[in-house]
Amino acid sequence: MAGAGALIATSQLPALAEDNPAVFPNRGGFERLSLSYATVEIGLEKPFSVLHISDTHLTAAYDHENEKKQKLHSNRTTTFGGRQEEALRDTLAWAKQHVDYVVHTGDLIDWQSEANFDLVKKYFGEGIIGSMGNHEFSTDMWLSEPKEEKSEAYKDNTRDILQDVYPFNISLSSQVVRGVNFVTLDDVYGYVTEAQVERFHKEVAKGLPIVLCMHVPFFTDNIWRATVRFWTDKGQLTYRELPKPSGDYKRQREDPVTRDFIKYLHGEPLLRCILAGHEHITVEDQFSPTCREYIVAGNFLFHGREVLFI
Repeated sequence: MAGAGALIATSQLPALAEDNPAVFPNRGGFERLSLSYATVEIGLEKPFSVLHISDTHLTAAYDHENEKKQKLHSNRTTTFGGRQEEALRDTLAWAKQHVDYVVHTGDLIDWQSEANFDLVKKYFGEGIIGSMGNHEFSTDMWLSEPKEEKSEAYKDNTRDILQDVYPFNISLSSQVVRGVNFVTLDDVYGYVTEAQVERFHKEVAKGLPIVLCMHVPFFTDNIWRATVRFWTDKGQLTYRELPKPSGDYKRQREDPVTRDFIKYLHGEPLLRCILAGHEHITVEDQFSPTCREYIVAGNFLFHGREVLFI
């Protein structure tokens, strides 16, 4: 898998000889995983299943990499618990036995390093589509110079490097699976571009049911409420209160291209499902009359969701 949205047949998953039997040795092989389930009814002749994971946040750095990378490796490995690659291996091992495909919707890596890029190549094979997570574009996080900013210009600093690492178009890609078009796009800072919208319309023209896979969810009121309730420090929000839009949600409401695109999606009958991550919580809501949106919690905590398409 990779730190971008991705779809890969489980038959292509790598051998997983590095699984760690020492963790919960007397329990079932996959009991450490925290999985939820969903069913998307499309009317397929041949149903299939997908394991949706997101936000693995690998924090590797080689000894020869610079001081910033070493500091991030120490700090962020502590932040995410140090078992991220183990969680990814366990998840892929389960997927190989139980589902047909795997989707990863971003932030496989926590920041750019040679070691993290090698892990991307290790878990990502050919035939993968995807869109990036915001952490894929982070060179050195808060240690960056120039400081990290949420713009296409900032992405341009390392866009070519990332494109060489990931074996798919990192702006927007598509893959048809058993009559369903999985479209994944880069919305890592909460917005989409005119070029992406134009390319999406070309995917719609194929006339196939669409599953949209991306890192940042297109927020509904209920998804936004759940997000803020989880992330607020004070935890004083009422159940009925709708927090004021900020961050990615505010940008989705104020950026004209993104706002118009989301409005269009609300009325697009071919859109049947949205898969996203980024918020580190598992939540879902009805996005449109034909589409339900599913956000999955962090894979670094062994989370995932099996989605059955029927």
